[in-house]
Amino acid sequence: MRIAVAADHNGIEFNARLLLWLRERGRETFDAGAHDPGVVVGYPPLCAVISRRVAHEEAEFGYRDRRRQRAGRGDRVQQDPWVRAGLAYNHFAVEITRGNDDANVMVLGTKVFGDDQALALVELWLGTPFKGRQHADRAAMISELEITELESAPE
Repeated sequence: MRIAVAADHNGIEFNARLLLWLRERGRETFDAGAHDPGVVVGYPPLCAVISRRVAHEEAEFGYRDRRRQRAGRGDRVQQDPWVRAGLAYNHFAVEITRGNDDANVMVLGTKVFGDDQALALVELWLGTPFKGRQHADRAAMISELEITELESAPE
């Protein structure tokens, strides 16, 4: 399984630990950055990289560090109909976004959690299968609506 990972300048330390943790467990990773804690990096371009990797099936899952625990308007990762981002703020949210919504990008605020708690949520995320059934129908409806919106958007 290939996982695309990104964090802005605030998440560099945890990102390094996460990449090592994933590789130790046999996961193939793509590190989209950032790498220099002395350079302020905006997250929208990082979101675009993760989104493209997942949408083009170059990664099965994506992870994006969101310093604070919220989904913002500028979250580029949410603007792609083939990408379903899930805000992972506790066990319940992880189980719902993965199990019911078939989310393929995990958004986690590492400033909210300690590293061990964040890694436990990542582990739960990776181990939670999509339930299918009625949830598959709903996920398909959402994708259809997003594609329709893209097709009808003004140039």
